[in-house]
Amino acid sequence: MTFDRYALGFGAGQRAIYASDPWATRGRLFPEPESPTRSDFQRDRDRIVHTTAFRRLKHKTQVFIAADGDHYRTRLTHTIEVAQIARALARALKLDEDLAEGVALVHDFGHTPFGHTGEDALHEVLEPFGGFDHNAQSLRIVTKLERRYADFDGLNLTWESLEGLVKHNGPLIGPTGECTHGDDVPRPILEYCAVHDLELSSFASLEAQVAAIADDIAYNTHDIDDGLRSGYLEFEMLEEVPFLARLMKEVHDRYPGLEEPRFTHEIMRRQITAMVEDVIGYAQQAIHDERPESADDVRKAHRCLATFSEEMAVTDRQIKKLLFSRIYRHPEVMRVRANAASILTDLYHAYMDDPQLMQGHYWVDRIATMPESARARHVGDYLAGMTDNYAIDTHRRLFDHTPELR
Repeated sequence: MTFDRYALGFGAGQRAIYASDPWATRGRLFPEPESPTRSDFQRDRDRIVHTTAFRRLKHKTQVFIAADGDHYRTRLTHTIEVAQIARALARALKLDEDLAEGVALVHDFGHTPFGHTGEDALHEVLEPFGGFDHNAQSLRIVTKLERRYADFDGLNLTWESLEGLVKHNGPLIGPTGECTHGDDVPRPILEYCAVHDLELSSFASLEAQVAAIADDIAYNTHDIDDGLRSGYLEFEMLEEVPFLARLMKEVHDRYPGLEEPRFTHEIMRRQITAMVEDVIGYAQQAIHDERPESADDVRKAHRCLATFSEEMAVTDRQIKKLLFSRIYRHPEVMRVRANAASILTDLYHAYMDDPQLMQGHYWVDRIATMPESARARHVGDYLAGMTDNYAIDTHRRLFDHTPELR
């Protein structure tokens, strides 16, 4: 039986010549027959959504611990917002929307409980064994730790999806072999690339690039929203950023006396719109200048083609500075961060001393006899996979006192 790809929902939009072609993917590590009803990038996206790791994002911290309230973003709601923005950018630039969405949906799989606090705590205890990096952990999850399929570990995603996951923030290795991000390339990434080369010295596809900038747009906006909700931010503080001051004046002039929740939302929606339109404009000009004739030409370019203009990049830096000074480094947030870090550190040492405490780990009977480095990596995997609530509840079960996180 033959199928009409477009009639079956593969997408009626014409892709640009520089877009990733789902019918010419570089394939999967373990070859699989094609689906008659879905492109390979659609299948990747669907596999990502059905994972345990995706569901766990619901109970993992973005900035504010879940106990702070039901209306704050979690890793899951953040991920959905990133995916929505990535699809909008991909559509405007005539890219493959399914690949862009898939990269956006998987980009935070490796995050620990308690946000970046948990990542810092795990990196500290795992430093003698290669450290911890959430991007590398995301790769481990989709290539090894998800155990769902009879024929392989992981999800067996396409080369393009894995490349986007690993390199969405740019090349990891410079032209002369140096690491582009200051530290060494995380060991799990190097180990995987030895078997399935993701070409760490090149840029990723435009689909991955729009997913990366969508991440910045999403958290720049929703962290302000959550910061105002928490009381750590006040409207007067937003005036430190000229861009935000202009948006507030625009909303105030048009809607004088508007109630606070609506005032906040009007600012946020204008911020997202302005940033999305800025990226589209910059990318269109960059594409015109570079004239890529294929997705590989995008990879060979000497710059990221989907990012902020210089003017918006200045605004981006100003917003990040505001968020760091007013929220991320707020004394109360730092107190909670210290307590959260102690929970993960305590659990790490408990599991290293007695791996049998890791209930449900699929290799729990073998971990105790492993070398210390291998045992530490398994413990790191187990802790990184925890949700906030599970980490807190487990600590209460194993220890006499658990720090308060609110």
